[in-house]
Amino acid sequence: MDLMGLTAVELGRKIRRKEVTAEEAVLAALDAIEKREKKVHSFVSVLDREAVLERAAKVQRQIDEGSLMHPLAGVPMAVKDNLCTKGILTTCASGILYNFVPTYTAEAVRRLEEAGAVLIGKTNMDEFSMGSTTETSAYGATRNPWNTAHVPGGSSGGSCAAVAAEECSFALGSDTGGSIRQPSAFCGVTGIKPTYGTVSRYGLIAYASSLDQVGPVAKDVTDCVVVLETIASYDSKDSTSAFRKDCRFSEALQDEVKGMRIGIPHGYLGEGLDKEVREAVLHAADMLKEKGAIAEEFELNLASYAVPAYYVIACAEASSNLARFDGVKYGYRTKEYEGLHQMYKKSRSEGFGPEVKRRILLGSFVLSSGYYDAYYLKALRTKALIKKEFDKAFLKYDVLLGPAAPTTAPKLGAFFSDPVKMYLSDIYTVSVNLAGLPGISVPCGTDRNGLPIGVQLVGDCFQEKNIIRAAYALEQTRGYRRSPLCGEGGAGDEQNI
Repeated sequence: MDLMGLTAVELGRKIRRKEVTAEEAVLAALDAIEKREKKVHSFVSVLDREAVLERAAKVQRQIDEGSLMHPLAGVPMAVKDNLCTKGILTTCASGILYNFVPTYTAEAVRRLEEAGAVLIGKTNMDEFSMGSTTETSAYGATRNPWNTAHVPGGSSGGSCAAVAAEECSFALGSDTGGSIRQPSAFCGVTGIKPTYGTVSRYGLIAYASSLDQVGPVAKDVTDCVVVLETIASYDSKDSTSAFRKDCRFSEALQDEVKGMRIGIPHGYLGEGLDKEVREAVLHAADMLKEKGAIAEEFELNLASYAVPAYYVIACAEASSNLARFDGVKYGYRTKEYEGLHQMYKKSRSEGFGPEVKRRILLGSFVLSSGYYDAYYLKALRTKALIKKEFDKAFLKYDVLLGPAAPTTAPKLGAFFSDPVKMYLSDIYTVSVNLAGLPGISVPCGTDRNGLPIGVQLVGDCFQEKNIIRAAYALEQTRGYRRSPLCGEGGAGDEQNI
């Protein structure tokens, strides 16, 4: 039985029915990692086999006793390496945290472990989530399972590649400006960025605190929803956590969109969008219309200002958040220095990578005296105006539909010579974070080279059920397709290009 070919919910059901054990499921994941990891490099660290099997055996005993019946009990999971895990190396894919072992576990991870999911490893990412390709990692680039000459997207590229390569059943990522949705689109998997505050950020090492949100990556919408239900909760340890009375997102898993009003921002379909991506996204809209939805194009003003506003705000917050990494309390410290200030400078200069240093410099500049009003405050006002535009759109529409990225996955190294090009690749996703809205990326086709295309569905604040319903209905027209690395058709690896 191909256990890793099953969805997380299917595998959990088989474990509860005693058709397979949690130990067998975990072994299947570890074997897949051993088989495919050299090609994909999804993980920064994989947990010790004996420790993982011991955890799986404990979960199995609870299942056998009937004290643990959660849908994800015994299912192997992976976690992005910016989520703290007690006693397990957590590096943010950065040299400055090369030896950081937390003394506590992130709330989202803790809730999944409490439900019986079995952690098998920490996934690769862009350093401190700063990047869109998972190439800025201090531990080397992750590759796309659909074609290993291409990037998986970022910054949660490791989590998305691990799911697409079937090295785990599901994974957690974080989304600051599209970091779950864009790599999900590139890797042909499903990823949800919930409304800001829905999932606790406790234990998430911050990039931009007002934008970061933890979310799931999985094979299909059902898996994502079950994971989201598990991790969504109010947490007093997180001052931005929202109290929600209804987190029963699985109620929206219905193939019924009759009468649903879908808006397609006209500006999202214009210049800069690849023709094949445009056709696939519009075809997805047509599929929903055939099921009874009402879809039309409309003007979403201020969308063109989202990228500059996002990078000003995100980099400003990053310059503040990353000030704590100074070589004093934990992490990397330079070996040779004279005096405290030189120790700070050399530790940070040697420990951070080029992209992180670039964003810290930008953030420090926009917060500096004389430029604060001209850049940072103006970006905050733009953020408020963007939120108003979305509020106006949701008076008329239940869901907004558009591309998750302007192209399919670019080749490795394509953005290295032009960082601005990488920043512009986030054009369809960053405004969702600025407005604190929920979004989901669902596969909707492939291009002529066999690379996946994803469609993004966006809802109003705390209206995840609308995007889940639309995504589930769309998924029924296509179904999940496995990557070539797992035995089905597609672009293959670099030898087959």
